[in-house]
Amino acid sequence: MARVDTGQPGTKEEGFRPAIEVSDLWAGYDGRTALEGVTLTIEEGCLAGLVGPNGSGKSTLLRVILGLHRPQRGKVRLFGQKIDRARRLLGYMPQVELVDWGFPASAFDVVMMGRYGRLGLLRRPGRRDREVVWRSLEQVRMTDLSQRQIGELSAGQQRRVLIARTLAQEPRILLLDEPFTGLDAAAQHDLLDLFNEVRAAGKTLLVATHDLSCVAAAFDHAACLNRKIIAFGEPHAIFTEEILNATFQTHLLLVNVEGKTYVSYQ
Repeated sequence: MARVDTGQPGTKEEGFRPAIEVSDLWAGYDGRTALEGVTLTIEEGCLAGLVGPNGSGKSTLLRVILGLHRPQRGKVRLFGQKIDRARRLLGYMPQVELVDWGFPASAFDVVMMGRYGRLGLLRRPGRRDREVVWRSLEQVRMTDLSQRQIGELSAGQQRRVLIARTLAQEPRILLLDEPFTGLDAAAQHDLLDLFNEVRAAGKTLLVATHDLSCVAAAFDHAACLNRKIIAFGEPHAIFTEEILNATFQTHLLLVNVEGKTYVSYQ
């Protein structure tokens, strides 16, 4: 799906429709630059990875796309629209470290929180809102545990509930911040299967992660980010030792086993 490895949008193929367009984006905090001239285009209906080390600007880029952080310059378009006109097209899953797992809420309650942006301050959830929540729980196969307190769930189940909350926002684009963190290999595999199902339903996913093996195994394309775009394209084309070493600023060893790419930090 991706056609270039330079971070530039490239020539659009017939049928190509951009979901996210980022153009010459600069952003930072308190005088510190977090993003430098970031340009990339994410195609509609794909599973895209945003990879880079901690502090590389992944979360900042997601916050700018969400309209939660004002950039110094540059622009973001969602299906050709400005952020303030297209905000409802977005669903967001934060990093798990930002979630209070001790909060006394059931899985159903947490997913219902995804509806609050559409309800406003005074409206109570109605029949349709409950239907959307049940449908979202069904999509992530968590209906049987809908009344379980969120803190009692396993790490993989908690991740599924957060994704269901994102789906309950009825987005066309899902932004997911480090969803693989802390999961074992089996839970990561289940999450990848879920992402493929969501993509097959016509959604676009942009996943910020430092888990290169998951991206190499199942993603359509990836952007290597370290304040600026180091490379952008299909994982098998851009996950080279030279590009990854430049991105992570450390030596990485790539190992290919039966067509699968594994990354080892040296």
